[in-house]
Amino acid sequence: MTNVATQYGISGDTAKGIASSVERGVAEGALAPGATLPPVRRLADELGVSPGTVATAYKELRQRGIVVTRGRGGTVVAPAPAVASRRPPKVPQGLRDLAGGHPDPGLLPGLPPVSGQSRAVRSHRSTPRLAALEEAVREWMGAEGVPVEQVTFAHGALDLIGRLLSVELRPGDAVAMEDPGYHHLLDLLTALGLRAVPVAVDDEGMRPDGLDKALRAGVRAVVCSPRAQNPFGGCFSAARRDQLVDLLRASPDVLVVENDHASAVAEAPLRTLAAGGLARWVHVRTVSKFLGADLRWAAAACDATTLARHDGRMLLTSGWVSHLLQETVHQLLTDGGTRALVARAGETYAVRRKALLRELGERGVEAHGASGMNVWVPVRDESAVVNGLRSYGWWVAAGARFRLTSAPGVRITTAGLEPADAARLASDFTAVLGESEATYGG
Repeated sequence: MTNVATQYGISGDTAKGIASSVERGVAEGALAPGATLPPVRRLADELGVSPGTVATAYKELRQRGIVVTRGRGGTVVAPAPAVASRRPPKVPQGLRDLAGGHPDPGLLPGLPPVSGQSRAVRSHRSTPRLAALEEAVREWMGAEGVPVEQVTFAHGALDLIGRLLSVELRPGDAVAMEDPGYHHLLDLLTALGLRAVPVAVDDEGMRPDGLDKALRAGVRAVVCSPRAQNPFGGCFSAARRDQLVDLLRASPDVLVVENDHASAVAEAPLRTLAAGGLARWVHVRTVSKFLGADLRWAAAACDATTLARHDGRMLLTSGWVSHLLQETVHQLLTDGGTRALVARAGETYAVRRKALLRELGERGVEAHGASGMNVWVPVRDESAVVNGLRSYGWWVAAGARFRLTSAPGVRITTAGLEPADAARLASDFTAVLGESEATYGG
């Protein structure tokens, strides 16, 4: 074990001074992420202070996310927090982009003009949510079995989830995350100083054995998708939902975050954990996949405690979601023509996804995509496949940024892939797999 105190020279004769010294070393790069700090008693002897003083300093550093404690592994400098989510590489010119995860622009509605919206003077802080939109949200979610006694709004799903995790958890706390999972959520955890505990997924969503292990390890929250899981495409079966609910009921202090990000275009029934009588839960929906990415709005139904904590923190920051934005969302959610377009979009995405799955399957290529607009294909070497498909004119997403400990794969967004093109892509994919196996050893 490296004696960092000798290498860097941690100093201080008070808890605050010791903590400041460690933080200075981290900021200057002298203490790298993963570096082991000296045991409490050893550092106390070297600095001539009591073990309690060093323990208090380490506790302060943990609370601020600068260090984490790993049991017998000791206290180590935390991974460098993300200041921005990892951005995918730019799509090379001339390639067909199947990497972005975006909906087909031709299946998105036009937005109503702002000039036609109300500019009435109102107390936004005392009435942050429009009553008509609240009612529409209750109808929307309640029709699929989500309890809707308490609802709230936010500036997108990541905004809401990030606010809740920052209120509920402290730096160093563990969160059960899908693996592979949504890379922006994984980056968000790092930025908050939280620890991701990987839970494997399959075609039915988060696996019960992995969740059980994570709960036993002491996670404080669980983040999962009930359908259109990104990037794997899984959706809860009734049996899987019941298995997960049974596990979560036994851990009433764990916050369960259900991210139903594709909802209306997932083309799969919702089997929600929220209906399982959990103590702490939130069901989150955004509209970016079927109304437009620039509508930075999300709705959530949750238990009363979660509502109070979320809205209390929001009141101190942004205060409310723009009423002009709320009116826009309400007009679209309640418009008959928009509803018909969204229904058609969901059906179209299902046809396109299934076409690629069928073509790959006929060529003996394993692929997953039970719902949503993405297909996950396990591969031996992600770079070889991505670069190989590039030579055929396709651009797909390497799976590395979605994975924690799961096996390699690539994600193909099928939202804009016409069934007529699926056969050519599958044929090219098969050729690339053969070429990569010949090069890297099949």
